[in-house]
Amino acid sequence: MPRALCGKLFESFVEEFAMSRTDASALFTPRNLVLCGLIAFAVVYRLAVHFAAGALPWNFTPVEAMALFGGAYFADKRLAVIVPLLALLIADAVIGFYGAMMLVVYGCYALTAFAGFSLRGRVRAVNVLIAAVASATGFYLVTNFFVWLTGTMYPHTFAGLITCYIAGWPFYEYGSLPGTVLWSALLLGGFVLLSRRWSVLRMAAA
Repeated sequence: MPRALCGKLFESFVEEFAMSRTDASALFTPRNLVLCGLIAFAVVYRLAVHFAAGALPWNFTPVEAMALFGGAYFADKRLAVIVPLLALLIADAVIGFYGAMMLVVYGCYALTAFAGFSLRGRVRAVNVLIAAVASATGFYLVTNFFVWLTGTMYPHTFAGLITCYIAGWPFYEYGSLPGTVLWSALLLGGFVLLSRRWSVLRMAAA
């Protein structure tokens, strides 16, 4: 299933560009290249967290923030969803796939990218904070629910569901929640600063 997912995402990525009427000069703009560069940096950090276990905070990764970032800034909404997911898929190909749960995880990240659409033209501290907290919380609720639903570690009762959420709480409280908030501030805020410094990024946005 993960290999099939990888193939389908890659095929859709290629098809979108093949069917797009946007020429190469409009696609490879300074804005898009900077956006992809920042996403690539986030992916490298995620790999560093995995391979330098203990040296960096575990689960303090920029994945959710990366999806929000793509949704907020890529002018082409297809790229806003596909590029962060493709970057995540490349990282998972290095780290290792993890079965059917990937579908749930990638679904959450796609929804986060869609949530990033609400930040277009509205990248303010409060808006970013709300989006980051909502994304991290939604990911925590959905993924732990499916762990409980499809796994055998917890009994399929209400008490078992609550136990599953309690077990996953530290990863949310000390990892995904502060990580998503911090990385969202760095990625989205960082691009705001870059666009103020280099007008070509603002012109591309228009």
